[in-house]
Amino acid sequence: MQLKLKVWRQAAPDQSGHLEDYRLSGVSPDMSFLELLDLLNEQLTASGQEPVEFDHDCREGICGSCDLMINGQAHGPELRTATCQLYMRNFKDGDTIVIEPWRAQAFPVVKDLVVDRSALDRIMAAGGFVSVKTGSAPEANSLPVAPGKAQTAFDYATCIGCGACVAACPNASAALFTAAKVAHLSLLPQGHPERRQRVINMTEQMTAEGFGDCSNHGECQAVCPKGISIDAIATMRREYLKTIF
Repeated sequence: MQLKLKVWRQAAPDQSGHLEDYRLSGVSPDMSFLELLDLLNEQLTASGQEPVEFDHDCREGICGSCDLMINGQAHGPELRTATCQLYMRNFKDGDTIVIEPWRAQAFPVVKDLVVDRSALDRIMAAGGFVSVKTGSAPEANSLPVAPGKAQTAFDYATCIGCGACVAACPNASAALFTAAKVAHLSLLPQGHPERRQRVINMTEQMTAEGFGDCSNHGECQAVCPKGISIDAIATMRREYLKTIF
């Protein structure tokens, strides 16, 4: 396959960026999208040019660090797929592919395709945890959880914190990310002692980080690589209302 790439290049956070054109040949349909970028960087390095900076770690759809906007869609055209799990068979020979970083005030560009997503870490630090006594593990049956609640909690817990929901939202809202964490813990007995303060702390931190408000566009659910439902946002809102009234 031969492809034309338009890649966002930005040397530093305080500098302006631009899309730069590259051409690649010999692209295998069995390559992952990150392997495509590896191939591009090999070509750039061989010609004495600076390689493109991009985030990656596990390359297994687990860590959430492979955050790219591909042809205007978070993680690309394949549904419920992180960028590292996107394969070049989803594109055609001769295609032009536009590759950009996440676009959000709370995700400042560090360099090229790398953005600072530490705002999500600070939301988690504000309340996305349970406080427990240390010691040996408790008996598994001492805190029974109904199967339906356990499954729903697990569905919310699959959030990998990639930030695609923020990038896709026209308001750059982190409501789905925050809601997944709040809803996950609100369904489990371990999360009940701190549930009221948790939802206040996490939503306030979300606002403080500069994320926008949710207006129910549903784009977050559409691009989430784990398919997390916006039902989580409704749960978070109910938790918040029960706390303040």
